[in-house]
Amino acid sequence: MRDLPRIFRKDDPVIKTELIRVQGRNLSALEVQGIQELINEHPRWSRHRLAKELCRQWQWVTPRGQLKTFAARSLLMTLAQRGLLRLPAVREQYRVRPWGLGSAEPALGPQPQPLSEISGGLADLQPLRWILAPHGSSERPLALSYLRNYHYLGCNRPVGVHLLYQVQDRRGRDLAVHLVGAAAWHCAPRDQFIGWSDSQRRAGLHRLANHSRFLILPWVRVAHLASHLLSALTRRVAQDWLGQHGWELELLESFVEKERFRGTAYRAASWQEVGETTGRTRQLKTHRAHSPRKRVWVYGLNGRFQQRLSVGNSERPRA
Repeated sequence: MRDLPRIFRKDDPVIKTELIRVQGRNLSALEVQGIQELINEHPRWSRHRLAKELCRQWQWVTPRGQLKTFAARSLLMTLAQRGLLRLPAVREQYRVRPWGLGSAEPALGPQPQPLSEISGGLADLQPLRWILAPHGSSERPLALSYLRNYHYLGCNRPVGVHLLYQVQDRRGRDLAVHLVGAAAWHCAPRDQFIGWSDSQRRAGLHRLANHSRFLILPWVRVAHLASHLLSALTRRVAQDWLGQHGWELELLESFVEKERFRGTAYRAASWQEVGETTGRTRQLKTHRAHSPRKRVWVYGLNGRFQQRLSVGNSERPRA
C-alpha cells in the first residue's frame, strides 16, 4: 500500500484487515477512521479539497503525475453511501444537476438547434474535420450540448482524463461527437480477452480507454458514416491521447446495449466483440442485474497490445 495519511500507523495490525476494496485500494477500519478524523480536523474543507489531500498523501496520481481526484471522490462517496464515513455537505455552488435527454444547462453552452437534413454519399462530406474540444475550448460547450440533448444516455460533465471530439464535414457542418474516457475498472470479458492478472490490470488499466459516447446527430442521414467514424477514431486516438495526456493507449473498449443496437458499425470497422456485461454497474453492491446488458467491443491499437498489457508493461509517460 502507498503512503498513508499521517494519522495512520503502518505497523498497526488493524491496517492489514481488509474492510473494503474500492477504486483499486484496500482500506482497513483504521484507515477509514483516519479519513474521518481528517474531515473533522478541517470542517471547512470541501469534498474536492479533501480528495486532493488524500491523493497527495497517498501519492495517488496518473502516470503524468496529475492527482486522481475523481477516483478519490468516488472512494469517499462509496464509503459515505455505506454509512462508513460522514462527508462535508455539498456546497450549493458546486452542486451538479443530473443531465439527461432534453435537459438544458444554459451556463455550460448553447441549446443546439436541429438543422436541415444532411444526406447523400459519404464522399460528398469529405474531407472530414476532427476537432478536439478540451477544457476551455470554444467548441466544447456545443459538443457537450449535443450529447446532453441528443444522446440517449445524456451526458454529465466529463471528468478525469478524456478526449472530446466534434466532427464536421468539409462545409463546416457538425456531424458527430465522440467522447473517450477512462476504461472500466472491471470487465470480465475484456480482461479474459487480454489475459492479464489482477495485478497486471491494476498496473496497465491506464493504457485502456472507453469509447463512452458516440453520437451521429439525428439530422445526419449518410450511409456508412458510423463505421467510417469508428475506423477514423482508432487511427488517431492513440496519438491524440499521448499529446493531451502524456502516455500511450493500447486498447479501446466500448459497451453497446444489446437490446438497442446490433453493433453493426463496430463490426464493419473491425472492432471485436468479446462478450457481454452482467448488467451490474460499478456502484452496484449485489449480484443482481440492474442495468441493460451490453455487448463488449474492443479494438487493439497496435499488433502487440495483448503481450504489452499482459506482461504489465507500463512505459513512462512521454513529455
